[in-house]
Amino acid sequence: MSSEPSIYEIAQQTRYPVDAFIFIQRGLDFTVRRIHGDVPKDLDPEDDSTNRHVSGQELCEGLREFAISQYGLMARTVLRRFKIYATEDFGHLVFAMVDAGAMRKTEEDSIADFVDVYDFSDAFGSELQLSQ
Repeated sequence: MSSEPSIYEIAQQTRYPVDAFIFIQRGLDFTVRRIHGDVPKDLDPEDDSTNRHVSGQELCEGLREFAISQYGLMARTVLRRFKIYATEDFGHLVFAMVDAGAMRKTEEDSIADFVDVYDFSDAFGSELQLSQ
């Protein structure tokens, strides 16, 4: 039995639904692959010498791309359903998982990295171009 709490247990301690945490996990994978490429088959996830870290700002940008790729023009509506209204919500979700031991962070990482990265009405607004 794992000592690490499940995503369901983490969600119960926050105002966010489980789907929001699943979105963050999948969006993180999308972002890491976009920035660092596919995961090498022989990669040891406990080996700190292999840096596949992304910053809070990079993650916010990646989550925007991921949301648009998954939900298109409905991205903002879906994120609202997940109780995600601003990039700071991404930070709250990430740090809830960090605090529970489900994600790791560097000493430099802070929830402040997620504050006002972009405005949701601009990022997911009516001028949204899906051809990106």
